[in-house]
Amino acid sequence: MEVNASGHKDQLKRQYGIIALCGLALNIDNAWVALGGSVTIAIANGGAPGVLYELIVACSYYAVIGACIAELASAIPSSGGVYHYASITPGPKYGRVLGFFAGSINFFGWLFDFASITQIVSNVAVQLYAIFHPDMVIEAWHVYIAYILTTILITLTCLYANRLIPLLQDMGLTLVLGGGLVTIIVLAAMPDRHASSSFVWKDFVNSTGWGNGVAFLTGVLNGAFTIGTVDAITHLAEELPNPERDLPRGVFAQVGLGFLSAFFFGIALFYSITDLDAVVNSNGSFPLAAIYHQATGTKGGTFCLLAIVLFSLLICLVGTLLTCGRIWWTLARDNATPLPHFFSKVDEDLSCPVPATLLCAFLSLCLGAIPLGSSTAFTVLAGSFIILTSASYAIAIAPNLFTSRKYMPKGPFHMGTAGYYVNAAAVLLIIFFDTMYCFPFALPTSADTMNYNSVILVGITVLTAIWWFIKGGARYEAPKAVERYLKQWS
Repeated sequence: MEVNASGHKDQLKRQYGIIALCGLALNIDNAWVALGGSVTIAIANGGAPGVLYELIVACSYYAVIGACIAELASAIPSSGGVYHYASITPGPKYGRVLGFFAGSINFFGWLFDFASITQIVSNVAVQLYAIFHPDMVIEAWHVYIAYILTTILITLTCLYANRLIPLLQDMGLTLVLGGGLVTIIVLAAMPDRHASSSFVWKDFVNSTGWGNGVAFLTGVLNGAFTIGTVDAITHLAEELPNPERDLPRGVFAQVGLGFLSAFFFGIALFYSITDLDAVVNSNGSFPLAAIYHQATGTKGGTFCLLAIVLFSLLICLVGTLLTCGRIWWTLARDNATPLPHFFSKVDEDLSCPVPATLLCAFLSLCLGAIPLGSSTAFTVLAGSFIILTSASYAIAIAPNLFTSRKYMPKGPFHMGTAGYYVNAAAVLLIIFFDTMYCFPFALPTSADTMNYNSVILVGITVLTAIWWFIKGGARYEAPKAVERYLKQWS
């Protein structure tokens, strides 16, 4: 029986070409929309110039990380992504345990990302209704009802419309790029007056209580949330005809085009603000609507611009749930999850790991209820996504460096001796910025401004360690790909 790079036979249809793959990468990233969705949180860490310069920093270091992920994906094109990379790069002695932890941490990171994006979509949906109902006072339960309906819609799409997803991603690519361009043009052309260049580029506004340096570095989290999905398409490796060559192209397209779209959108967005206080204190938890209203001066214009955000994010959610479900399915195939025989099942007619996808949807519904009691829940979910996924990258990249890169086979994209320096830079950057992202959001610290990202990271690591001792020593099987690649090396 012929097996793929993961060590398993193909169970999913290889239906994504390079255009659909790039569309999927950009749709999952959805950089300019992510920037707009979290802009009022980030604006406390430096105002408009802080957001723009923090985005540049985030995209620069994610380009370094992306190069490492692209090289690994080219060498080991498996749906396990960093789970399989971390199982191979340390060698036979430590690969089993490090891969186990990398897979678990990466999964929870993507689960939090799915929940945070669903939260943005729910806020947009409620805000669209509120545009024509100005007396409405938006409550947390309104958003959660929208959250439930959105999750159901996305889950049904992933389960029963899989054959249409490549076409949907092509449409999403058009919407992300075309809709972004239309939005930028409208924001640049329509306002009666624009903000000053000083407001956009120079006036560093720090309302966090930290010094400007710390405020800036912790604010890079917003830029990271905008661009930090570099491993997303690697989890679709078993659905590509030529993953060794196409995955690196998709990773670099996501980082490059994501940065350009977010940066130019951010410039146009900030120039269209005429009353920042009205934006920060607007009705509801999606103040981008207030910026759009200031720019267009009409309810109809605001509605149309928000509709672009809504539809592009819905397509983004499809790709994100695909990624999340396939990570859990891949772990289950190797007996790394509870009920592995159940969660490793694939409906080959639907080309979907149905139990794994349904589990992710259910867990997301549970996470979506958190904002009913905590106003800072979105920030924590977004931050945890970045910290957990980047930590999983480090678990795969660092051993590759410490073993002199000898266990990693060479794929079509290989950095050669430059890979040592790129790997080292990626690991150091991840450690530094993940530490900064654990600082409290503001001083003095209170329950509302406390940063629970470090607690979540430790909690997920401890939970994984407990499961390792319950499962790892006895029944966990290292990925089937490990033995194959190590045998090739020897």
